[in-house]
Amino acid sequence: MKKITPFLWFNDNAEEAVNYYVSVFKNSKITAINRYGEGGPAPAGSVLTVSFQLEGEDFVALNGGPHYTFTPAISLFVNCITQEEVDELWETLSEGGAKSRCGWLEDKYGLSWQIIPATLMELMNDKDPVKAGRVMKAMMKMDKIDIKTLQEAYDEK
Repeated sequence: MKKITPFLWFNDNAEEAVNYYVSVFKNSKITAINRYGEGGPAPAGSVLTVSFQLEGEDFVALNGGPHYTFTPAISLFVNCITQEEVDELWETLSEGGAKSRCGWLEDKYGLSWQIIPATLMELMNDKDPVKAGRVMKAMMKMDKIDIKTLQEAYDEK
């Protein structure tokens, strides 16, 4: 196990959520499922935790009950290479959830994601503050991030 692993608290649908996430990301798998035993706070045999990997990153999902819910104060940042990848993840992960601004969305389980093309970070980190500023201004007008529009803002004369 890695030194730091995100631990995601779900009410009672951790296994369902993990199965969904593993289906969305290609290089992903469930690595372990731990179940409640007899005399626990949930029925024996029901899922307590699910350990899984998304694109090689470790996570643990917990069925912890209704005490806590996700907020946008923490999100999972997905570094995308192509517009096709941005488009696919944006539509898939937001289905049943909510689309927001600047590449942010909330999935049907309430978890926040940032679907961001690597191009955005490259252009915003340009040494020319005018070019980087135009990219930032263009991004601030977007919901789903569009690489072509970012590049046009960067190249503007």
